[in-house]
Amino acid sequence: MSLKVRISDDMKSAMKAKEAVRLATIRLLMAAIKQKEVDERVELDDAAITAVIDKMIKQRRDSISQFQAAQRQDLADKEQAEVDVLSGYMPQPLSQAEIEALIAQAVADTGAAGMQDMGKVMGALRPQLAGRADMAQVSALIKAKLAA
Repeated sequence: MSLKVRISDDMKSAMKAKEAVRLATIRLLMAAIKQKEVDERVELDDAAITAVIDKMIKQRRDSISQFQAAQRQDLADKEQAEVDVLSGYMPQPLSQAEIEALIAQAVADTGAAGMQDMGKVMGALRPQLAGRADMAQVSALIKAKLAA
């Protein structure tokens, strides 16, 4: 079952169960997917939908930190509830050891010798790690590996 169909089915079940927060979040997600499809005039596949979800999660995490800094825990809790719903559609995250193994493999495959080869390593890893790892964390691990 494609991710888009699963999201649509979940929206219907949220309506039936009268889960307001979940329904609102799924509607936001469907709107973001539709907007991307209209903008690019293309039908999104699961990888592209995962990228949309990942972007939405990042936006919400940024909002959470802003709201907490402004002492608005009520709004931070609302954003966290949305993150929880959206996270359910992301692929299973990789463990730290799995990420490090993939980085070591990518460094060996690309023949990276220093920091100037960081782009090659990131390019090789991005398709494998998209939606399954925090790319900022991956970038820091690659820098540490290449600096050593």
